[in-house]
Amino acid sequence: MKKINILLVAVLVLSLFTGLKTTEAASNVKVHFINVGQGDSILIQTGNENVLIDGGGKGKGDEVVAYLKKQKVKTLTALVSTHPDADHVGGLAHVIKTLSVKSVYAPKVSHTTQAYKDFLTAVKKKKLTIKKAKTGVEINTKAKDNSLKFIAPVKDYAKSDLNNWSAVLLLKHGKKTFLFTGDAEEKAEKDMLAKKLVPSVDVLKVGHHGAKTSTSSAFINKTKPKYAVISVGKNGYGHPTSTVIKRLNSVKAKTFRTDKSGNIIFTSTGQKITVKTVK
Repeated sequence: MKKINILLVAVLVLSLFTGLKTTEAASNVKVHFINVGQGDSILIQTGNENVLIDGGGKGKGDEVVAYLKKQKVKTLTALVSTHPDADHVGGLAHVIKTLSVKSVYAPKVSHTTQAYKDFLTAVKKKKLTIKKAKTGVEINTKAKDNSLKFIAPVKDYAKSDLNNWSAVLLLKHGKKTFLFTGDAEEKAEKDMLAKKLVPSVDVLKVGHHGAKTSTSSAFINKTKPKYAVISVGKNGYGHPTSTVIKRLNSVKAKTFRTDKSGNIIFTSTGQKITVKTVK
């Protein structure tokens, strides 16, 4: 009996000081860029916590929920609506109705579309309140070596300028950094740069599906991403534009597109990033 106890103690001590593989795996962060066509939906997993940024367009909620369930997500620690445009907020009402959501973040700007009204109604029915997403606001996380902080919107913009209201979220995991820009355009990018809020990053979610009015030369030269992700589907806007592709190429970013690669999944150890695509 004593020999067994000694063995158990030895294993425990070894695991505490060297770390078992299961512990290492639990400390990894996964970022899923979900293929929702022309729109955005991103799942961040930090151990036992799950954060969803946007839910694709109206009618895409089913697809987003199916994807989350496939990842065994039952509860969202936080849900972020970057701005009220339908291709970002459209699927969120269904997500909120279907899953347990602990907190909701959005910039303080409204819209008259049915998609946005449905989002607000779903939040109200679940007796949740919307926390204002703006520069300096953090999403609390218990995960070690992780931080989730909004770096935009820096200020209020015109109500007709919804893209620049985008909640821009910076994720830091150990030495690795991800930046999620919603549809922020050059005006918002200039404001973030002026406030010195923009770091160099490992992974950049390219703004506004690759529109030439986003991901300016100044912004791309500051972020210098190793990887860039364009969330895009069939569209009549010419997204992604050749202008943005050239800017990304100028900093030698390895660029992925959801319309070509499907779901794009990054795994960070805090020291190293790996990526895989799943159609």
